Formats: sequence, C-alpha cells, structure tokens
Amino acid sequence: MSIKPFGVEIINGPQHWAIIQQQQGKGTIQLTGISSVMEGDVPVSAQVYARLVMEDGTGDVVSWTRCLMGDRGAWKLLLTDIPAGGLYRLETCLRLEERQPMELATRGDMIHHIGVGDIWVIAGQSNAAGYGRGAVSDPPMLGVHLLRHNGKWDLATHPFNESTQTRQSLNGEPVNPGHSPYLAFAKQVREETGIPIGLLQTALGGSPLSRWNPDEEGDLYRNMMNVIESAGGSVRGMLWYQGCSDCDEGNAASYLDRFCRMAEYWRSELCNKKLPILTVQLNRNAGYAEGEEGNHGWGKVRDAQRMAAMKLDQVYVVPSLDSPLSDIIHNSPAGNLLLGGRLAKMAVAGVYGKAVPPRAPNIIKAEVGRSLREGKLTVLLEFGDVAGELFAVGPGERIFSIHDEAGVEGVAQWRILDKNKVELALPRTLQGAACVHGYYEANPSAFPILDTGTYMPMLAFYGVAIQQEDKGE
Repeated sequence: MSIKPFGVEIINGPQHWAIIQQQQGKGTIQLTGISSVMEGDVPVSAQVYARLVMEDGTGDVVSWTRCLMGDRGAWKLLLTDIPAGGLYRLETCLRLEERQPMELATRGDMIHHIGVGDIWVIAGQSNAAGYGRGAVSDPPMLGVHLLRHNGKWDLATHPFNESTQTRQSLNGEPVNPGHSPYLAFAKQVREETGIPIGLLQTALGGSPLSRWNPDEEGDLYRNMMNVIESAGGSVRGMLWYQGCSDCDEGNAASYLDRFCRMAEYWRSELCNKKLPILTVQLNRNAGYAEGEEGNHGWGKVRDAQRMAAMKLDQVYVVPSLDSPLSDIIHNSPAGNLLLGGRLAKMAVAGVYGKAVPPRAPNIIKAEVGRSLREGKLTVLLEFGDVAGELFAVGPGERIFSIHDEAGVEGVAQWRILDKNKVELALPRTLQGAACVHGYYEANPSAFPILDTGTYMPMLAFYGVAIQQEDKGE
C-alpha cells in the first residue's frame, strides 16, 4: 500500500554535506519547494516554516522563519546573514494553523551537515590529484568536506580524485588515485580558523599548464570553472601543484609568463583580483635519465614557481624537495602530510592573517666575494626569509652550479656564513657574464640546506645573475 507524500518537500537547496562559501563571515541559503497536507487533515491556513540549528544540539542559528507561499503549496525562502560555522541542520515543517505548536506541525524535509566556511579548489597534475601509495594515519574530520566527481558533497576522505559515477569525465584518472596532501591541509586550516572547509578536486595527472590556460587549450580551465559554478560560483582560493609536464625546454622557458596569464584569467572570472593561489615548487624526478639538457628545464620551471610568488600578490609557494616519494615522481603519504601542513601554515598566516607567513629561504643576491678562499675565487649568496639560520644536513653535497660562457660546472666546496649567507669556492675563473643555480637538476641532492626556524629547505633557483665588479679598460 503506497502512502501519498505529505508535508514539506525541498526541491532546491544545499546538498547534505555542502559547504557554502562565506562572504565576510556570513552565508546565504536559498530554498524552494512544495507542500501538501496529510490525507484527512483540514488546514486552516497551511504555512511552511524553516529553521537552521546547530547539529551538535546547542540551539538555533536561525529560528523558525515563515516562508513565502505560492500557488498549490509552493514555497520559497532566502536565509541571509548565516554566521560562518557549523555544522548546521536545516529543518522544515508545515503548520496547519497559526496557533499550532511548532513541535506538532506536519513533518518536513531536512538537510544535514551544512557548513558555512571556505571552499578551496585543487588544480594541477598528479601530485595534486593525489598518487601517494602506502599506509598513513590521515582520518576524515567533520567540517572538512569534498565535492566528489559524482556531483555530490561528502565527508572528505581519500582518494579525492576517484571517478565513481563521475560527472567530471574530463579530469577522470586512468588508474585509481591514492593519497593527497589536501585533506591534511584542510583539517589544519579548519582547526586553526574554526570554520568548515570545502574542497573541489579538478586536477588531472599528467596535465600540462596549457590545458589550464585559456590562451592555449584551456579545456581543464573550463572544466574547473564548471565545477566551481556547481558549488555556488565563489571560492576562497586555489591549491595549485603542477609543472612536471612542462619541463621540456620550450614550455619551461615560458612557464612564468603563462602561469601569470593563467592566474589573471582565474582572478578575472572569479571576480577577485587578489584570489589566493597556494603553490608547491616541484619535487624531484628520481628516475630521470635524459641528460644535462633536460635538467635545465626542471630548473627553469622551479625558478618560475619561485618567481611567481615574488611577482604576483597573494601567490605563495612552499618547497617539496625534502618530501619522500612513493615512486620516482609522486609524493608519498608521509610527504603529502608534510606538504599539506606547510600549505596550511601558509594559508592560516598569509590568507587568514593570523601570523607572518612561514616562507622558505629564498635567494636575493649573488656576488663575487671580496676575498679568496684557499686561493679560489668565491661567490657569496644571500638569502631572505630565513627565520632561524641556514643549516646544512649533508655538507659537501653538490647543491650549487655556476653557469657562464664556458658552460655549467658544479661547485664542490661551499660553506654557510652568518645566518643567511653561503660562500661558494669556485672551481675556476668566471668566463664573461655568469649566473648560479641551486637544486636545478631533475633529481638534485637529497640533502637540502634547511632553515632551523621553519625546517623548510631553501627554494630551488635557476639563473640568478652573479654580480661582478667592473674591470674597466
């Protein structure tokens, strides 16, 4: 025996587990639906009500509110100024007459686990999609939710980029993905800001920057914007991890300009000139075997990532060269936890303004030294953003190389001076204009120079000009 539906039905509104992007600490929920009385009831003046309550049982956020009634039981409601927070539960009911107690009103649909907070978009290639393999403790957290490929919000759990019942076929992975850095990121931001965090996964393994740049192919850019629109059209920021597929000579040389242009498109379409973009400088390719020429492409892309954070406001970069791998190129779950934590600290400080952003050591100057060391010419490197002091985990490792008209040559002897300077003892006299590289190879030293204040390695750099005294005539 079928029972005729009755009460309040929500036709349009947030999904269960949805995160609603806040605007200046407030959120908005728009609802529409239909209502009908139970067979045998004789309503005097049927009226739909809705309210928003704390899901932990601590009380109302928005008390019972009359909805605007239309023909044949249709109704609608716009709830504004909902405070950032949650999780919330939205309840509806149908009051058959004005004096009827709300507790005895006819049933209505409910929406569970709603948060008003910030949405972050994940974009890039495989290390953004999440390919970490192996066991690690990284459990879900209420208030950290994910819009899955099937178009439904859910509690965020690994793997993020799996494509069950996908509506996002364009960024579906060819194999099952694994562990991602962004659950750890979102949980830490949630804990330190107190607001729910939503994640939109739009990354695709192996994708070059051209697929994210409207000036080039741009298909993944358009896919990303469609996903953002499906989540309400507004986000707090971007999580970008990409570059391995652009390390060929042609694409590497133009990476900085193309990234900046891409960021400009993102910000324009999302109507936010200062949209935060958190990036990761490339880790290593442990299986690289394509020769010295290819090394320069990796160096150029890493340097472009370093320079983008210096050139563009609200673009941040964290290093990854100390992150362990699951295979020759993908960060392991332990490495993802490390990177997720770094990104979270950067977001909490730089985006949410709760501290000074913990930046990695970044080269600011290279100049020929004023004195010789054991009869050799020296070059002095000076670094900014050093919170403690520079510390060498593996002294004697080949980290730096000089590049001049005679070619590229590694520097075998170097030492740390003061808290933020490194002195290189050059293997030969510089020939003409010269520059210095640091960690530029596809698979550089496994023992980077660290900052004792943050324990982050220095950012890799490429082609930093060495200032030389004019010799005159």
